[in-house]
Amino acid sequence: MMNLNRRLAVALVALGTAGAAGAAHAADFKPCDDAASKPALQGSLCAVEQAPGDPSGLSGALAGGIRLFVRKFPAQGAARGQVWLIAGGPGESGASFYGLVPRLRQAFPGFDLIMPDHRGTGFSTRLCPDEEAPGSSGGTALAGAEWATCFRRLNEHPAYARQFSETNAAHDLKRLVEHTPRKGKTFLYGVSYGTQLVLRTLALGTTGVDGVVLDSLVPLQDDATADLSRRSLVTDRIGREVLAECDARRSCSQALGGERGEAIYRRLLERAAADPAVLAKVPGKNLKRFLGSLLDLPKVADQIPRLIKEFDSGKDERLKQIFAEVEQEVSTFGAFPQSPVSIPLVAMISASENNLQPGRKAEDVKAEETELLFSSSIPALLVEPGVPVYQRDAWFARLPERLPPTLVLQGDRDPKTPYDAALRHVDKLRMAGPVQVHTERFGSHFVLWSGAGCGKAKIREFVLGESSQTRCVEVIARE
Repeated sequence: MMNLNRRLAVALVALGTAGAAGAAHAADFKPCDDAASKPALQGSLCAVEQAPGDPSGLSGALAGGIRLFVRKFPAQGAARGQVWLIAGGPGESGASFYGLVPRLRQAFPGFDLIMPDHRGTGFSTRLCPDEEAPGSSGGTALAGAEWATCFRRLNEHPAYARQFSETNAAHDLKRLVEHTPRKGKTFLYGVSYGTQLVLRTLALGTTGVDGVVLDSLVPLQDDATADLSRRSLVTDRIGREVLAECDARRSCSQALGGERGEAIYRRLLERAAADPAVLAKVPGKNLKRFLGSLLDLPKVADQIPRLIKEFDSGKDERLKQIFAEVEQEVSTFGAFPQSPVSIPLVAMISASENNLQPGRKAEDVKAEETELLFSSSIPALLVEPGVPVYQRDAWFARLPERLPPTLVLQGDRDPKTPYDAALRHVDKLRMAGPVQVHTERFGSHFVLWSGAGCGKAKIREFVLGESSQTRCVEVIARE
């Protein structure tokens, strides 16, 4: 078996030829090797930045370096500036944005769109270089025996794994932003976990940033009411709101035969407990988690009460329809070789940075879920992450001392980044700089993607310094 350093070296050679044109610095963007492989990538430029393996100096690992892959979609015409688009997860790469370029161009008109792959994701250096390499059996996703090999090696080399911490990723982003020549204004846009990473990057004292857009702002890291271990409680609250809203809406209530949605759902859960075959066509055979996952898409979430009614009646036509709608909505996120989320990175950062109940047991999670109607898989994953959890550093829960003008986009029905927790976070951020909030009515997660258009309009106004004379009203088709 090759030792760890040799594995890393082999993987770096592969990464260097996988998607970039062999550039040695993020400023040296060149036509991407894969630009002709898909229409969405046409005209994109790529670069690779060499970065320290452990810029924070906290891992104690041997000195070394990593490579950061960056893709840019140049502005159409003269550029007003650049926007760095920071994906969420943790574990998502810049590929999360590739299919959204037309929408991003509308939100950031005249700006270069720059999409880095965080360390540990996409075509940047990976936690498990062999198993997550583009040419491995599962591509950049783990497959088969790769799971055991990858996780075993990480546990055998915790100092190496520690190099992929959130703080080191923030140092990477700081380096990229400050090393890339500026033209016009520079904005940072982060979504979900990306908002946390952007804020830590600014806390490090990053210079040259003119404005920030935080889409689906995560809770404060020390907010004990809304950390990841409590995700199911957030999901359940939003799910119950969807059921109650259906009861209050005549057309929806009539579709349920005048019976309250929660009553139908509880009856269905009782039947499923007595006869598991009732859930034969439900992914994972866990109705609470399945329905909880549907809350991410407003148009799909709106169908949950009717879906429950059809399940109760033994029908599955709407389930097939929902599968098709979800597949269409998320298709843009999985269309590229580096699209798969890095599960090892998700597990490590989530357990290390965003779990305020590290002593929970599997039975505690199960007992909590028993009392809920909707739930998330995240709390169970935190109990046994399978990777070495690192000690939090001085940057944990630390906010920027100075914040450039900032726009927060938040859905009031977001099952992942709760609205009330986001507003508490905003209150703290306003101590460091001006922050404005756009609330998406009935909005869910990732407002720029899932919303009907007002979020996009608000971003445009913000980056162009315009003041809208008309009130944008969200119109989401509802049954």
